[in-house]
Amino acid sequence: MQIFLARSLRTAVDLAILSAAYWLAFTLRFEGAIPLNMFKRAIFLWPYVVGGQFALLGWLGVTRFSWRHVGLWEAKRILTACSISLAVLLAARFGAARFEGGYLQYLQIPVGVIIIDFVLTFLGITGVRVLRRVEVEARSARAHAVQSRAGVPTLLVGAGQAGLLVAKELANWRDLGIQPVGFIDDDPLKEGSMVHGLRVLGPSSRIEELARQTGAKQALITIASAEGKAIRRIAELCHDAKLPTKIIPGIYEIVGGHVNLSRIRDVAIQDLLGREPVELEEESIEHVLRDRVVLVTGAGGSIGKELCLQVARFAPRRLVAVDQGETSLFYAVRELRQRFPELEVIPCIADICDGPRMEQLFQAHRPEAVFHAAAYKHVGMMEHNVREALRNNVLGTRLLADLAHRSGVAQFVMISTDKAVNPSSVMGASKRLAEMYVQALSQRSETLFVAVRFGNVLGSAGSVIPLFQEQIAKGGPVTVTHPDMRRYFMTIEEASQLVLQAAGIGRGGEIFVLDMGEPVKIVDLARDLITLSGLRVGDDIEIVFTGAQPGEKLFEELSVAEEKADKTRHPKIFVGRIAPQPLEWLAGELDRLGDLVNDQVSDARARSALGRLVPEYGESGESLGAESGLKAVQAATA
Repeated sequence: MQIFLARSLRTAVDLAILSAAYWLAFTLRFEGAIPLNMFKRAIFLWPYVVGGQFALLGWLGVTRFSWRHVGLWEAKRILTACSISLAVLLAARFGAARFEGGYLQYLQIPVGVIIIDFVLTFLGITGVRVLRRVEVEARSARAHAVQSRAGVPTLLVGAGQAGLLVAKELANWRDLGIQPVGFIDDDPLKEGSMVHGLRVLGPSSRIEELARQTGAKQALITIASAEGKAIRRIAELCHDAKLPTKIIPGIYEIVGGHVNLSRIRDVAIQDLLGREPVELEEESIEHVLRDRVVLVTGAGGSIGKELCLQVARFAPRRLVAVDQGETSLFYAVRELRQRFPELEVIPCIADICDGPRMEQLFQAHRPEAVFHAAAYKHVGMMEHNVREALRNNVLGTRLLADLAHRSGVAQFVMISTDKAVNPSSVMGASKRLAEMYVQALSQRSETLFVAVRFGNVLGSAGSVIPLFQEQIAKGGPVTVTHPDMRRYFMTIEEASQLVLQAAGIGRGGEIFVLDMGEPVKIVDLARDLITLSGLRVGDDIEIVFTGAQPGEKLFEELSVAEEKADKTRHPKIFVGRIAPQPLEWLAGELDRLGDLVNDQVSDARARSALGRLVPEYGESGESLGAESGLKAVQAATA
């Protein structure tokens, strides 16, 4: 009802302005004494002119604009509507002059009236909207004054369009407890200017001085397109000034002139990496997912849960979430149901190596797309548990792939790793062997089998970042294996979106490689995390180098020399093609490998069998024993 009343009021105001401009034009033209014959013409034309002008404003969207956000673009649309009205009235006026008598005589009004009406209409329609904006901004300025008595004094870093929108929204979100005291911006032309009632105080290089002058207690980054390097520089300057630094994730997604201030949080490590948002070909992904039954293994894990969330965006008919951990699956399913209440989510506790159970799930739900994210991924742990790595990562994948083939699944996507390239660890070699089987089966199946390789994801369970954060919380030291250790990183959301994109462009048999950007030195990551925690490297927290562990490389690869890496139609996805192995030979070898695993052979023998099937690993990995693997686990968990 309030919306209807507001729209009705705006309509009434516009019609009143158009009518006032119309009659004022006649009054000014005839200096207050309108002749009787001209008055009759004015009465006759009044509803047609005003109605036509209002229709033009509606056609060009002017009547739908938010008055409080009117600007140059809206003014141009109003000018366009007035210009069209001017042209039509002039054409009618001169056209009617060629005829005598009849109703056409009513169109013969002075040209001066038409021109004056054009000017007054533009000024009136634009002016009332500008006045509304001025009133709203004055109210916002008063709100800033109210905030100053309660909120935390905050410097806004970035006085561009995003900064303006944040300042506006902060005026309406008083319960956030943020009191903007001014802008920081490196553009010298902006220094001293006012942005939504806040002064641009100076460049970021003076942030410590300006924080003292204004009494600021924190900084909020309001730059929509800030790269990781820029955020790191700002975070370091704020750290030196002892200012906690916050950011709004996804501020680049400004929609409709608003930003989501409820997402304000501390600057995190993913902000420093500066990964750009992924642009998806949604049509190809919808073809795989929309109105289909989708099964995700490892759904309780970091990657699996995010895959489920991304899949849910594309409205599948049903989502079957499979994991052997009840607690992690419970929380994943709860989040799915909260965010997508209309989606049917089926939680299934199951071990992917349990053949009868998995077959029962496939028969009950008939999945049309499978995303296989369940795997053991801890390098050091798998060096000490070789048989379990083979059972889960290789034989479990084979079981699922065979079920998908027999059940007529349309799409099967295996989540792989950069550690599968020239593997030096049991974990990497087991994933490479799983890739080999999926690729071989693809040659004989109607199911489109693909594998997707990527590096480390930020914040996933068991990854280096949570370990560093735990060490920092305990007061250190932070342990890094080697000063030259480098790894590829991407966010969980980015990796999951690109996995879906790979599914959309896959044709079967590909091993896709995601563009991970530039590798990051682990020691730099440790330093950044210490700094973001408000501490100083060396003074508060030490970094200790422990030496590379068994199975670890200093530098991970994403492709191998024997592969021909080709571009795909998506700029962040490449495809590395390796000639597939003969399915009959590989199936027989995996049968024998399964017998070894079931016979509980020694890890040394299982490792030797793995090295024979994955020659790249055999050249580097067979010398690793259980004892060295145990040391790796102990070092990682110390």
